[in-house]
Amino acid sequence: MNKKLLVTGSSGLIGSEVVTSFAQAGWAVHGADNNMRADFFGPQGDTRWNMQRLRDTFPNFQHHELDIRHRAGVLALLKELQPDAVVHTAAQPSHDLAASRPFDDFDVNAVGTFNLLEATRLACPESPFVHMSTNKVYGDAPNEIPRVELPTRWDYADPAYADGIAESFRIDQSKHSIFGASKVAADIMVQEYGRYFNLPTCALRGGCLTGPNHSGVELHGFLSYLIKCNLEGRTYRVFGYKGKQVRDNIHSHDVVSFMQHFIAQPRCGEVYNIGGGRANSISILEAFALIAEISGKPMKHEYVDQNRSGDHICYISNLAKMKAHYPGWDITKNLRTTFEEIHAAWRQGH
Repeated sequence: MNKKLLVTGSSGLIGSEVVTSFAQAGWAVHGADNNMRADFFGPQGDTRWNMQRLRDTFPNFQHHELDIRHRAGVLALLKELQPDAVVHTAAQPSHDLAASRPFDDFDVNAVGTFNLLEATRLACPESPFVHMSTNKVYGDAPNEIPRVELPTRWDYADPAYADGIAESFRIDQSKHSIFGASKVAADIMVQEYGRYFNLPTCALRGGCLTGPNHSGVELHGFLSYLIKCNLEGRTYRVFGYKGKQVRDNIHSHDVVSFMQHFIAQPRCGEVYNIGGGRANSISILEAFALIAEISGKPMKHEYVDQNRSGDHICYISNLAKMKAHYPGWDITKNLRTTFEEIHAAWRQGH
């Protein structure tokens, strides 16, 4: 019998990469997605093209039009499928949007996750449950780490953070954005179902997750959108911090590879900071230089002297715990490869 996987947010960046990997590995893959991204971000956020691509490519992929806020619908699907694993990537992903649509944000991010956890407990409690959380659960507390200003980036001045931020970093008593707070609620609930009910769960606290299947827009999808602006000669707006704010980027392929390791050897109630680590960290200014080098086009940008509320000045994920628990896993795609793939995807019109 083919193993069955349920993926929520299956038309999104990480969700579609999960579908691809597991379908290629011979799993029967079921995707739940209702294209809420188009509702959140307009036509540019529409992910139907991706859903259709998956349908056309994989005969062992089945799409389910499901809103994870619909509790009875979620339970019915889990009971019908009884999947061998659940990968939950569906989310409202934007800080700015959360502030203007707080009920939608909380209902999708917190309540939707809760609906899935409880349905999994009732329908298939042995099945590993992987949740895409976010590094925004740390709020703006990482900004309290002493920094040093370098020519093109901010960096940590404290050697304790040379390898980045570990999972032991505090998540409360900081400003998260409404989005960050709803994701904290989900993250804690994922841990609780692991610790209290002994379900095999983990929360992956993603940094900048990227790749060629990202429908990047200004409010969400930093690298994808930046590269699209370069290709189209559009002006990219830099919000504060001199453009020296740093993110570590991880290719969606490497994110999914870690999920496969976890599903093969699950643990209960774990959290992992999943990002590119120091080697794949880059500032906005450095990203401008790299894409200009790849595309041969200068980067048009304008500076807005107002940072995004709660934005991280420097965030690098410490990958030590992931590598200790799953020594077979490592980053395989470096920054330049990632940039080149996204650039090629936008040039082909995806």
